[in-house]
Amino acid sequence: MKNIKYAIAAFVLSSVSFAGFAAEQVNVVPVDQHKVGVISAIAGTNLTSLENRLAEKAESAGAKSFRITSTTGNNNLHGTAVLYN
Repeated sequence: MKNIKYAIAAFVLSSVSFAGFAAEQVNVVPVDQHKVGVISAIAGTNLTSLENRLAEKAESAGAKSFRITSTTGNNNLHGTAVLYN
């Protein structure tokens, strides 16, 4: 009986989409949100990988949105972003 309950619980939890909770990248300071921190990340050689890495960090920090403030580098990109809630 316990195995059935665990199986049902696992199925329900695995079918829930967590994408709706992801931090949103914004281009301007959100009017209804406040700055809660700054993050930085190092990624590969393309901007998309750096944006994805910053998005992961923003989501891990529990931010509603983030704004990339700087990027630099040639072979290994480095970037910073401001977090908002």
